[in-house]
Amino acid sequence: MVTVISFIVAILILVSLHEFGHYIVARWCGVKVLRFSVGFGKPFYRKQRGDTEWCLAPIPLGGYVKMVDTREGNVAEADLPYAFDKQSPKKRIAIVAAGPLTNLLLAIVLYGISFSFGVTEIKPYIGTVVPGTIAERAGFQTGDFIERVNGEPVKDWGSAQTAIVLNLDGGKVAVQVKDETGKAAERIIDAAGTPQAAEVAKNNGFIGLTASRSSDKIGRVAKDSPAEKAGLQVDDQVVAVNGVPTPTWLAWSEIVRNSPGQKLTLTYIRNGATHQTELRPNSVETPDRNRIIGQIGVAAKPDEAWQQKITHEYRPSVSEAFKMGWDKTVEYSVLTVKFFGKLLIGQASLNHISGPLTIADVAGKSASMGAQAYLEFLALVSISLGVLNLLPIPVLDGGHLVFYTIEWLRGRPLSERIQMLGIRIGIAAMLMLMLLAFFNDITRLFG
Repeated sequence: MVTVISFIVAILILVSLHEFGHYIVARWCGVKVLRFSVGFGKPFYRKQRGDTEWCLAPIPLGGYVKMVDTREGNVAEADLPYAFDKQSPKKRIAIVAAGPLTNLLLAIVLYGISFSFGVTEIKPYIGTVVPGTIAERAGFQTGDFIERVNGEPVKDWGSAQTAIVLNLDGGKVAVQVKDETGKAAERIIDAAGTPQAAEVAKNNGFIGLTASRSSDKIGRVAKDSPAEKAGLQVDDQVVAVNGVPTPTWLAWSEIVRNSPGQKLTLTYIRNGATHQTELRPNSVETPDRNRIIGQIGVAAKPDEAWQQKITHEYRPSVSEAFKMGWDKTVEYSVLTVKFFGKLLIGQASLNHISGPLTIADVAGKSASMGAQAYLEFLALVSISLGVLNLLPIPVLDGGHLVFYTIEWLRGRPLSERIQMLGIRIGIAAMLMLMLLAFFNDITRLFG
């Protein structure tokens, strides 16, 4: 229920303000607006204010502003001066651009509000390298500090991860790091076009690196799990499995994963004393359904000293927070444009494209994490919505901007035949994009 509500709220806020941007500039430009609808379908609520009918409709996946336009039917003689298509190209450009620009402005405001409550930055230290992943094959080491990706400096963990994933399908990715001793080194990721690279997109950009680091002690024991039944407790440290020494959490947990249903003897330390216990890991199917793994129902205790090392917490002033909001909006806008550019030249995977199911899933997760996480989720989706609508694709706002700009420069509009051809191509492209997004959503969420 939290997922559904948070998704609907997000769509209503982001789309309604997008349409309100169109509406307010249209009114400033003297265009008559007949209807402002939040939602699609037959309205269940209507209220007339001046020339505009304000509506709520049952399908909360968008909205629209209906203006007087001679291309959409007969217009009364008295309304002709107020028709959208009778305005100068400059006014039409302003009206069309107002929607996506409102989304970008909203992102700045949302980030500014969020950052005003405090900022937690994760420094680009590598805390864990997962065995068998792209990251391990590239030679990353625990304790590496990422300085640059393909020569471009990174500021924090998020920007480092984004830069790596954005370049993953374009060829080799050179990541400049300093290892734990402070020595400069370079890790080369060469996975473009491989099945592993496709899996990265399906796994939300995870290449096998995390900033966090676990201690070698148990931090949580699930109720009625094999671990609880075997007597394991929080702060226990497993040091051997079947007599084989396991000095790290990863070492013994990997044995457990590879031993579904098998009897194991665990040696562990509790309060300085050594003990032994026996258990059988549950047999669990992996999300991709490719194999059966063992699970005993424990989670590692975080390494608190490491967490303090990689975390930088501070509270900026209001002006600093909104300046950061501006910087973050510009950064993500540029990244989004770069991503679409890489898609066009085949250097980015189509698997990265997400649709409403993924957005709903992330909306629910961010809402459950708190107000700050949800505000930053709204800001990120607002940026995506704004940039997407500015792309020069007929049927989107950006496509109309191209038509009106050409008309402004040449002194007359493109022929109706050319415009209709462009719109048909744009509709086909958007339908294919939507189908791909739904396919990726279903594959990602339901395997």
